[in-house]
Amino acid sequence: MNALAVISAGIVVAAVVSSLPAQDLPMKEPLAHMRTEFKFTANAPLEQAAPLFGANEERKWAPDWNPKFVYPNPAHDQAGMVFQVAHGQMTSTWVNTAFDLATGHIQYAYVLNDAMVTLIDIHLTREGAQKTGVSVVYERTALIPEANEHVEHFAKGDRKAKGEWELQMNGYLGKICSESGKK
Repeated sequence: MNALAVISAGIVVAAVVSSLPAQDLPMKEPLAHMRTEFKFTANAPLEQAAPLFGANEERKWAPDWNPKFVYPNPAHDQAGMVFQVAHGQMTSTWVNTAFDLATGHIQYAYVLNDAMVTLIDIHLTREGAQKTGVSVVYERTALIPEANEHVEHFAKGDRKAKGEWELQMNGYLGKICSESGKK
């Protein structure tokens, strides 16, 4: 992990811990923690698929994805990028903690309204000349007992995300392949 990623991850952890009142640590009521993993195949070589997992490039294949970049500005995918995403009336603040396209490792951490922390860890592997294996792990942790139900709700959505991600990404890849074949 590069120094920027370590610093970024440290900032997220420090922000989360410092936002919690000291008298609330440790919690008497257990806080929810859910881990969800899914895998799919992207119909493109690793070099073409990997950049699409950057927050800015994801806009190309995920129709509802609209991050507001804090850093860098203008928006550009790179290690250490920081952006915000609206979730109805709530806002999550994201930090990219790994953006290594050569090894196929992309990772994000985000905090949603001081209630929940999420880590999204993506690993890509070459599966032949025209296919890329995608492994995604979501880890969600409640920061307050009132967020336990939200963690469980989001985890249910994570279990359904495989089909959405696969359909949206391969739909986009198929579209650009057919457009490039027309030229």
